[in-house]
Amino acid sequence: MESYGLTLLIVCPLVFVAGIVDSIAGGGGIITLPAYLFAGLPVHLAYGTNKFGSSFGTLIATVKYARSGCIEYRSAACSVVGALIGSWCGAQLVVYLDEKYLKYSLLIILPVVAVFLLFNRNFGTAKPERMLAGKVLYFAAFAIGLVIGAYDGFFGPGTGTFLTLAFTGLLGFSLINASGNARVVNLASNVAALVAYIANGKVLYLVGIPAAFCAIAGNYLGARLAVTKGEKFIRPIILFAVGLLFLHMILELI
Repeated sequence: MESYGLTLLIVCPLVFVAGIVDSIAGGGGIITLPAYLFAGLPVHLAYGTNKFGSSFGTLIATVKYARSGCIEYRSAACSVVGALIGSWCGAQLVVYLDEKYLKYSLLIILPVVAVFLLFNRNFGTAKPERMLAGKVLYFAAFAIGLVIGAYDGFFGPGTGTFLTLAFTGLLGFSLINASGNARVVNLASNVAALVAYIANGKVLYLVGIPAAFCAIAGNYLGARLAVTKGEKFIRPIILFAVGLLFLHMILELI
């Protein structure tokens, strides 16, 4: 019983903090998965239990963004379709490619992204009229889902961050709308993965249920802060997520 209490003491606060970050900029899994592993859960149970909690948290964040009118549903739906296809393709690539090359690439890409965000103060403040329109918008949204979905299936960390950046940089969404659409795509991929983990008995519910409540609280708070405070609040959180992912890559390559 003492070890169970210690597990919750390690996992729950970190899941709450990760929920705040994830609901705004993505990248929460970089915090939560190590928390489960550090608490002593076996790898497969850690992955499944992490996906259980994060799915509920992402659902709450998605609902909050939706109620605040921060989701562009048609483009989000196109991205979801692309992401589900891409995730399956990415999972197949694991057999043929070594992920270390992707890690090396990210060590170059992430600092470039961080410098771009630091010096481009207007990034993510685009007006709706600057967005792509019609079939071009939907095709681009599908392509974003396909490519980043493949990354998610092949490797995974920082998927939500890359989605937010892609929706903003390529589609011209504001950061708040990009965050909302990214949550929709993340929710779809999380649920798809969770079904597989549940079917294979890889969820430890004694830990997952309390963690889910913490994830819900963190995601709700994060989404509320993003909606009320806007782009000026979201930008530093994205920079934090990018920095966290960069550190994660370095530690994995050491």
